[in-house]
Amino acid sequence: MAYEFKAVRRVEFSETDMAGIVHYSNFFRYMETAEHGFFRHLGYSVVMDQFEPAVGWPRVHAECEYRQPLRFEDEVEIHMLVSEKKSKTLSYLFKFRKLNGSSPIEVARGSLTVVCVTKLPDGKMAATSIPKEFADKIEVAPAELLA
Repeated sequence: MAYEFKAVRRVEFSETDMAGIVHYSNFFRYMETAEHGFFRHLGYSVVMDQFEPAVGWPRVHAECEYRQPLRFEDEVEIHMLVSEKKSKTLSYLFKFRKLNGSSPIEVARGSLTVVCVTKLPDGKMAATSIPKEFADKIEVAPAELLA
C-alpha cells in the first residue's frame, strides 16, 4: 500500500512574478503534479473512466503556507503524503523543499482534500465511495511523517 509520492522539478521563468519569485498560485499546480504522479504510480489516472460509473476528484479544500521564496532555476521537491482517507475523500499534505543550496530547506506546506464523485444523468456530480480496488492501494502516512 502507498501513502506518499515525491516529484522534483525546476522552477521555470514563466512561473515567477515581477519580484522574481514563484507566483503563489503555482504551488497549487505543483501539488496537482504530485497528486497525478501518485495516481500514475498506483496504475491509475485522475480521470478514472475504467470504473463503472467513471469517477472524478474535485477539490473541496486547498491551502498553502509559504515560508521561503522559490526563484527561477531553483530545484524543488514536492513530497505528497496521504494525511487522511475516508470512504469518499482523500486528504493530502504537501511539503515543498528547495534542494539547491547548502542543504535542503522547507519553503512551503500545503494541503488538498479531494472527494470521489460520479456524474449523474442530469449532469450534476454526486459524492460516491472510492472504488475498493483503488482504495485498497492507499493508506494514511505514519504520524511522524505528517508532523
